[in-house]
Amino acid sequence: MRDDPTDAVTDIVVLADDLTSAGDGAAPFRRAGHRAGVLLRGPGDDTASAPRLGGGVIAADLGSRLLGEARAAARTERAARAYREAELLIKTVDSTLRGHVAAEIRAARAGSGRHTVVIAPAFPAEGRITVGGVQYVRGVPVHESEFARDPAHPVVTSDLARLLPEAEVLAPEQGARWAEPLSGGGIFVYPAATDDDLDRLVHAVDRPREVLWVGSPGLAAALARRHPRPPHASTPPPVLPAVRRPLVVVGSAHPATRRQLDRLRTRGDVAAAEVAPARGPGAAVDALRRADAPVLVVHTPDARRDAGDAQALTRDLASVAAGLTAEGLGDGLLVTGGETAVTVLEALGATGIELFDEPEPGIARGVLLGPRPVPTLIKAGGFGDDATLERLTGLLRDGADRPATATAGA
Repeated sequence: MRDDPTDAVTDIVVLADDLTSAGDGAAPFRRAGHRAGVLLRGPGDDTASAPRLGGGVIAADLGSRLLGEARAAARTERAARAYREAELLIKTVDSTLRGHVAAEIRAARAGSGRHTVVIAPAFPAEGRITVGGVQYVRGVPVHESEFARDPAHPVVTSDLARLLPEAEVLAPEQGARWAEPLSGGGIFVYPAATDDDLDRLVHAVDRPREVLWVGSPGLAAALARRHPRPPHASTPPPVLPAVRRPLVVVGSAHPATRRQLDRLRTRGDVAAAEVAPARGPGAAVDALRRADAPVLVVHTPDARRDAGDAQALTRDLASVAAGLTAEGLGDGLLVTGGETAVTVLEALGATGIELFDEPEPGIARGVLLGPRPVPTLIKAGGFGDDATLERLTGLLRDGADRPATATAGA
């Protein structure tokens, strides 16, 4: 039976390998009128353990990017099995191909029971496109970009056909006939250079509920445009109060984030403190406790770090954020870096985020689920232009009064 792709879809699940990817995947659906929540913990071994929001979009952070490949695949397969009845099932992948991309795609396919897998990792708003099965970031193959030097997850290939030899790379000239090969099952890589390309893919698939969708925020946005919540059934966003004193937590070592941090630190209304391996979190807490600036920033050192130091510094960042928030010295959070965001939210006792909107491509804004309903923004390290942290800090201080303006990264 042919699905009507215009049917209302209310049960949508996003399986992500880190927190920022979960937020990126859910945010376009929030904008399309669906209720959307990002959960820090994925389901266990059975469907009954899979958390729900009571309709709308669940984005489960599986935390699999931090695991070894075998454990990441096992966790992904369990989650896909638990949510296999979802009307739309989306497995996010990083638009620069970091993480256990091939292993998790295969695991999600096995767990979901869906024979057709469509892989479309392009995120045109951030300059990440797919040409002939090769992934580029601003015109450079990702394995030749700064992502090849990622300290935790260096990218070794840009070629999706090398990552997944069993996949078929679709040709652009197939046009509207993309649906023909997809109907027979298999794994397909879809080249896309624009949002229109992604929209054409989503509109060409006859049975979207039978597909395991694999992609980045670009694909999630195309699916959300195709499956908006009907206006009469749209869910109002959570209350998002203005923030008196934002706390910016920077754990990403990506050059884009470090440039954003450099610009933010030059402002006269900002007090910044660095956590250092030898000092622990206490010195940063003391420095920011004494500060009278209206914006507080805590960050890791600018130099790249090995994995052991990075984990310790991330825990120190979380300790600083939890301490200052508990004292009432910061009443809103802006966190950049997926591992950093998870560690900070867990330190605050949060179970996730209920989304308010997506103020810029790939950035999620919402309220923490848990004992402290703190307004929060999360951003992946590689996203945005040099002024992104400045703009997002302003959004926190204005609350819901300032409309979100989608501004693509430079």
